[in-house]
Amino acid sequence: MSHLFLSAAHKSSGKTTLSIGLCAALRARGLVVQPFKKGPDYIDPLWLASAAGRGCENLDFYTTPADEIRDSFHALMRGADIGLIEGNKGLYDGLDLDGSNSNAALARLLDAPVVLVLSTRGMTRGIAPLILGYQAFEPAIRIAGVILNQVGGPRHESKLRRVIEHYTDVRVVGAVAHSPELAIVERHLGLMPSNEAERAGETIDGIRRAVESQVDLDAVLALAASAPPPDPAPPLRRVQVRVKAPVRIGIARDDVFGFYYQSDLEVFAACGAELVPFSPLRDHALPEVDGLFIGGGFPETRLDDLERNRSMREAIRDFIEGGGPTYAECGGLMYLSRSIAWRDQHADMVGVIPADTLMEERPQGRGYVRLSETDAFPWPRLGDEPEEIPAHEFHYSRITPLDVDWAYRVLRGQGVDGRHDGIRHRRLLASYTHMRNVGGNRWVERFVAFVADSKGIARGARSQTDQ
Repeated sequence: MSHLFLSAAHKSSGKTTLSIGLCAALRARGLVVQPFKKGPDYIDPLWLASAAGRGCENLDFYTTPADEIRDSFHALMRGADIGLIEGNKGLYDGLDLDGSNSNAALARLLDAPVVLVLSTRGMTRGIAPLILGYQAFEPAIRIAGVILNQVGGPRHESKLRRVIEHYTDVRVVGAVAHSPELAIVERHLGLMPSNEAERAGETIDGIRRAVESQVDLDAVLALAASAPPPDPAPPLRRVQVRVKAPVRIGIARDDVFGFYYQSDLEVFAACGAELVPFSPLRDHALPEVDGLFIGGGFPETRLDDLERNRSMREAIRDFIEGGGPTYAECGGLMYLSRSIAWRDQHADMVGVIPADTLMEERPQGRGYVRLSETDAFPWPRLGDEPEEIPAHEFHYSRITPLDVDWAYRVLRGQGVDGRHDGIRHRRLLASYTHMRNVGGNRWVERFVAFVADSKGIARGARSQTDQ
């Protein structure tokens, strides 16, 4: 049950690249690596999962109670040789002044030794007070090691090591030279997701080789092994809803649509629902399904291809207009609108939502949201729904729908218009908000129950645990 927390002093220090490389390098040694990502994120977990060969779990204080985070971590570590948690932003960054949802708070909750990735461009002696300050700011956080990144060469590395050895007690476990070959392609909304990158495997392999040659993996393993043993692992997944007959739900998965939380997908299976992948890009007909789930992604990057696949757009429109239960988030919402316009491109989309999507140059909604359900919310209640739903959004697009029913009131965030989110049309629910099946927000179970009810399938409460 060895584990460590890979963090940084600030954003853009290179911790994602090094997390990917460490996952791949440790996996190449024959170890079972369980990756985790702090906060709401889809892109980094896609890369980490590809590098580790094992699904990546998001750990997020805003949407998830602390005890559930700890239980999920311990349960997923079963069968793993080492857990690697990648932080977001800097070690002490977070929403609250007291740091209660910071990376440091998560490291403390999980008793994880911290390895700081430090961007050293332009630094020599100044690295010592940086490390000392981070150690002193919260003494309960154990900064067990540092990886020097963006090192300028052997002479630069030698200076940095001497300074750190002289002034601190922190172990240097790696020094990674500046190299453009280690960069993952970025574009208008951040890193390119691995499901879009044509040569993702080659990119990961190149990062792995760099980490193997410049990071002391034995030292990393020793630091991870210093973590105290966790409590006995709780059951992995519990569900209240279990359908009593097969339910098939089509899930859009291809180069465009890939933003799904691994733990949410596992809840579908625990409820007795089979997820059937289909591609809005390449398939020309829907599989035989009882419901549809169209998650987030970047449809604006493949407008011509999506528009060209007219038969799929018509199949989805016919399914929804025929009363097929459907759930769509963000990129899925955009795809279901009449059209998407971006820069000098304009393309027709599915057209079941009476609105057009316009991509802007600046974020239109970004960060955590809090919603409450309206009377138009279509899914059945299970009895333990929260009064307010914590979730998140990240979109550069905006839409202006006409005469729609709203499923959510926006209490925090932007949603569609700053006051509403969740467009209801027949049995479709489409929103900018991204949900997680955590805490009291059992959205997967409610959607599965909705699909089952639409099909006339019996469902019931389930008290036993799904492993």
